[in-house]
Amino acid sequence: MLDLTFETPKPKTIAGAKHDWELVIGMEVHAQVASQAKLFSGASTAFGAEPNSNVSFVDAAMPGMLPVINEFCVEQAVRTGLGLKAEINLKSAFDRKNYFYPDLPQGYQISQLYHPIVGEGEVLVEMGDGTARRVRIERIHMEQDAGKSIHDMDPNMSFVDLNRTGVCLMEIVSRPDIRGPEEAAAYIAKLRQILRYLGTCDGNMQNGNLRADVNVSICRPGAYEKYQETQDFSHLGTRCEIKNMNSMRFIQAAIEYEARRQIAIIEAGGKVDQETRLYDPDKNETRSMRSKEEAHDYRYFPDPDLLPLEIEQAWVDDIAANLPELPDDKKARFIKDFGLTDYDASVLTAEVESAAYFEEVAKGRNGKLAANWVINELFGRLKKEDHDITDSPVSPAQLGGIIDLIASDAISGKIAKDLFEIVYTEGGDPAEIVEKRGMKQVTDTGAIEAALDEIIAANPAQVEKAKVNPKLAGWFVGQVMKATGGKANPGVVNQMVSKKLNG
Repeated sequence: MLDLTFETPKPKTIAGAKHDWELVIGMEVHAQVASQAKLFSGASTAFGAEPNSNVSFVDAAMPGMLPVINEFCVEQAVRTGLGLKAEINLKSAFDRKNYFYPDLPQGYQISQLYHPIVGEGEVLVEMGDGTARRVRIERIHMEQDAGKSIHDMDPNMSFVDLNRTGVCLMEIVSRPDIRGPEEAAAYIAKLRQILRYLGTCDGNMQNGNLRADVNVSICRPGAYEKYQETQDFSHLGTRCEIKNMNSMRFIQAAIEYEARRQIAIIEAGGKVDQETRLYDPDKNETRSMRSKEEAHDYRYFPDPDLLPLEIEQAWVDDIAANLPELPDDKKARFIKDFGLTDYDASVLTAEVESAAYFEEVAKGRNGKLAANWVINELFGRLKKEDHDITDSPVSPAQLGGIIDLIASDAISGKIAKDLFEIVYTEGGDPAEIVEKRGMKQVTDTGAIEAALDEIIAANPAQVEKAKVNPKLAGWFVGQVMKATGGKANPGVVNQMVSKKLNG
């Protein structure tokens, strides 16, 4: 388990015209379950299919069609709850949430308001400066996604694509524990990382597979502490919900704008209305979408077509026993086992594929050296070419081979970079490339000494200067490296230059 100590970060303070204000933020994250079939039907969840091609009779709400629970979706929700150290409810139930949208054929959404499958959990959000915010999870419930209305294909008509209708979502609801825009983005990033490690959601925000509703309110300094003591929400300001955010950058910008909007209203003597708002990234502003509904507006009632969901503790225990190593634990292990810095371990564990790649490279090798090559050379090159680790033309075995050649003194660090370039662009076995292209480091002290003696003999004035100023000895090292085509062992050259000049 993670055994690191963090201080709690200070809340972000915004100066108004009259007072200082603090932010209070809660998140409702909708994560699409990684499943090939929908929550209550066998229709495909594949992204990018022809409109209305992944729609079953159940999804289309044809008369007489009844929902059948997808056990794998339930398993994924339980796995997510366990990964967030949350309570798993062995009994849960589905409700109907009634509202009309053209892309919701049933006229209601099947959700879990009163009896969710997952209870309270937590997420530790590191801020990179020795601080971390512990964000409490209130609940996770399963629900159906709606379809998609398309308004920009015809000037006079809107179209409806029902492919997403019925796709299983996990709604992950946090407590109002987040205290600033940067924390909100870091929370989403950490949650996405955990879900991807668990394999319960692919975290693709661009496709809408992970999106967030952001609840923002403001309060005067000290009021939040009173709320924490009493759990009385009257100490906090009226919240507004910013709907369907799918970009870390936009989440931060929307929170910043919304907080300042609320501050301006209150300081002018007005009142913030509880409502749902949308963020316009082009204008960098939020605008009203609708007044915020309460539960009674949706006429929730138990779904008559679905029995209460009961699961066995033994089944939950089996899922728990097969959980993968999660990011915090993996990071702590990398620091301990490979002697990595906190920063390097964070970079390497950011994505599950990156962590797996590094671990294969580092196995049986110097962990710090492996980390340096993975982060600086490989990640740097991949980022430059806008690729990720899954597209790497250099395999872990190939990069490990380069590191082995460095460790055995067969090649120098400079030659290793040339070798990396060859392997990256052309492929091949590093050891064979070094052998065939004559890239081996010169370790023959006799050859190195002969080259150095020749340089010393040809440059007596430079020798005298170097004896007076030892820093000039580097000139001789450079000349030897040049004379040997960069193949001389730099350590041997340095020792020999020092001995010759000081002897």
